[in-house]
Amino acid sequence: MGWDAFGLPAEQYAIETGTHPKLTTVTNINRFTSQLKSLGFSYDWDRELSTIEPEYYKWTQWIFLQLFKRGLAYQAEVPVNWCPALGTVLANEEVIDGVSERGGHPVVRKPMRQWMLKITAYADRLLEDLDDLDWPESVKEMQRNWIGRSEGAELEFCILDGDGKEKDMQIIVYTTRPDTIFGATYLVVAPEHPLLSSLASTAQSNHMEDYIDLASRKSDLERTELQKEKTGVFTGCYAKNPANGEAIPIWVADYVLGSYGTGAIMAVPAHDSRDYEFALKYDIPVRWVVMPDDKSMNESGKAFPGEGIIVNSSDTLTGLDINGLCSKEAALKVIDWAEHGGNGKRKVNYKLRDWLFARQRYWGEPIPVIFLDDSGETVPLDETELPLILPELDDFSPSGTGEPPLSKAVTWVKTTDRLSGRPATRETNTMPQWAGSCWYYLRFMDPNNSKELVDKAKERYWGPVDVYVGGAEHAVLHLLYARFWHKVLFDIGVVSTKEPFQCVINQGIILGEVQYMACRDKDGNLISADSTNKLNENNLERISEEKVTKSGDSFVLKENPEIRLVARAHKMSKSRGNVVNPDDVISEYGADSLRLYEMFMGPLRDSKTWSTGGIEGVYRFLGRTWRLIVGLPLSDGTFKDRTVSVDEEPTIEQLRCLHKCIAKVTEEIEGTRFNTGISAMMEFLNAAYKWDKHPRSVVEAFVLLLSPYAPHMAEELWSRLGHTKSLAYEPFPKANPAYLKDSIIVLPVQINGKTRGTIQVEETCTEEDAFALASKDEKLSKYLDGQSVRKRIYVPGKILNVVLDRKNVKVGVQ
Repeated sequence: MGWDAFGLPAEQYAIETGTHPKLTTVTNINRFTSQLKSLGFSYDWDRELSTIEPEYYKWTQWIFLQLFKRGLAYQAEVPVNWCPALGTVLANEEVIDGVSERGGHPVVRKPMRQWMLKITAYADRLLEDLDDLDWPESVKEMQRNWIGRSEGAELEFCILDGDGKEKDMQIIVYTTRPDTIFGATYLVVAPEHPLLSSLASTAQSNHMEDYIDLASRKSDLERTELQKEKTGVFTGCYAKNPANGEAIPIWVADYVLGSYGTGAIMAVPAHDSRDYEFALKYDIPVRWVVMPDDKSMNESGKAFPGEGIIVNSSDTLTGLDINGLCSKEAALKVIDWAEHGGNGKRKVNYKLRDWLFARQRYWGEPIPVIFLDDSGETVPLDETELPLILPELDDFSPSGTGEPPLSKAVTWVKTTDRLSGRPATRETNTMPQWAGSCWYYLRFMDPNNSKELVDKAKERYWGPVDVYVGGAEHAVLHLLYARFWHKVLFDIGVVSTKEPFQCVINQGIILGEVQYMACRDKDGNLISADSTNKLNENNLERISEEKVTKSGDSFVLKENPEIRLVARAHKMSKSRGNVVNPDDVISEYGADSLRLYEMFMGPLRDSKTWSTGGIEGVYRFLGRTWRLIVGLPLSDGTFKDRTVSVDEEPTIEQLRCLHKCIAKVTEEIEGTRFNTGISAMMEFLNAAYKWDKHPRSVVEAFVLLLSPYAPHMAEELWSRLGHTKSLAYEPFPKANPAYLKDSIIVLPVQINGKTRGTIQVEETCTEEDAFALASKDEKLSKYLDGQSVRKRIYVPGKILNVVLDRKNVKVGVQ
């Protein structure tokens, strides 16, 4: 078990309550630990670690130094999502609709000096090595899309002055569709493009400034949302299309990002849906240059983004003619033409950006570098100076200026360079919350090593991680960052594998109990929730479960079945009042019931809805298990110290029942289908209740099967079975294939060569036994009673044919 304990949530809580984040974090860890132990989770607590301990983050800082030495950690002035209220920079994923995901505070874009990690240097390897991983295809596809490798061209468009003459200034655009260059009727530059101030005409400058300010308040995710209405402002400036010499307007629009490609695009509205929407809104020409195979598509009133045959794409002055070529051939010809004429070049691009690796907050790992006061030179700490301890601060609230809280630790900030003795200043930004979680799995392998991150022999023994269970929300953050760091560690010889996690399983979440909702009309009367099209949280009223009943496919009010209700299960949250506290469940039903129910709700990978009523079913199962093995309670309500099992050899039928259960439970555990494994144990219990005696060997095997699911009860039963040591170290039962075959078969029975019925017999059934069973069968006995049998033909396991004397055959029997 490890605690990823640095980060914004802990610091924000500390600011709000005035409590040091170390105190609240340790308190929460202790509380969490007690809850986990009460649930009986089999963690190796000797390997427990926490990212906030200097013994741990020493090695996080060590990894940073390796990145810095290899040019993979650098500083740059970049536009960031700055949240004044939180006093920190936020990742794109932490900004929703212009406000912070945590707290809902306004966020603006502004340039700041930041540490960056060059994850883009590993883009191709991160992409290619996905193919060898046993991960959900959806997660691999999310990473592929996030990396976003594309092949295309960079093309130069000369900017024109007021007289239409070329200026000594170009806008370079990146495009994946150079075959559509003749269809480019305008350019779009991002609001943060460095040339933007040089492009604005006097008449348009005020409009542009207002638009740029508005765009700075949006996250990249908001700006690129396909569904949002496209907005922009004309710069008042034009550029020359190099393919046909045409002057085309330059616009600024926030659907283009400064961080992708060159921060500028050639807009081809006939063949890009975003450009098409923009062109229609601002009355910009639309020129078709790609003819689809289905000719009707260019009359559909929509953009055609696909490939086809190139048309309207020839110019004698520029010497470029791609008419009649297919899109792929045309693209190659345009790139060759551009490279030959100095108008562009082929280019591979990525959506993936370098990782912003600095936060203006206190509660994080200190970055192990200093800046020389006289020259500003960045100097990494020597490895012998690690860990660089986070200083104690009484005031860790954000400054509001962008200056990190650590700048308040004046005596810590001011230092000297170890080698030269020159005065220096420490870095006051801290690492982001992802840093410590990028490599924790390696520390589990060797948690107490003070000399190196992980012992090489131990890493080769344990690595890579066999199974990683985590939510899909980590697909493009933690999982991608961890893969990047692991590849760097692989390159420098710290680890022996290219990838950290061989298999990833996405678990579903457990939703709160189903809530039933109705609406009230303007007069305050309850009405069916589906009778209004203004369904929202404000006009819904929760109905208690005891007032609800099921009617067909709907839920309705018991007192008025005409009122249909909306039944929904939501993610657990305090605001909805649907959080289930495990302490309460354990108090009423026991930890084993909670464990068993969570697994019985459905497959691990599926999201499930909690039902307190449902837990009673597994609680009864455990009670039946206890009584089967221990016996009924005594008159005073207590139980015997031992069990009712007997020291006798089990019957063949008992062994078959047991080993089928072992095989099923084993298969379902390996397939993470724990719910069906529990069902198999329930079936075994039902069968065992019909036995007169319960052999000890069968009972012990069943208790071992149960132990991963209900360890507390299993340990108690194991002890009552006479064992003095824990069952945790016992081998898990193995199914014997000899007992897995179905010994009962269906045997067809013929009378005088005509099939008259079937009987169920053992595989080893003799002819005499088969005939005796046939004679007793209700249907077959009608043909055999009082008849003289001339002969019997018996093929074991296949057929029984009884040949009767013809003169004695009953007439009319059907």
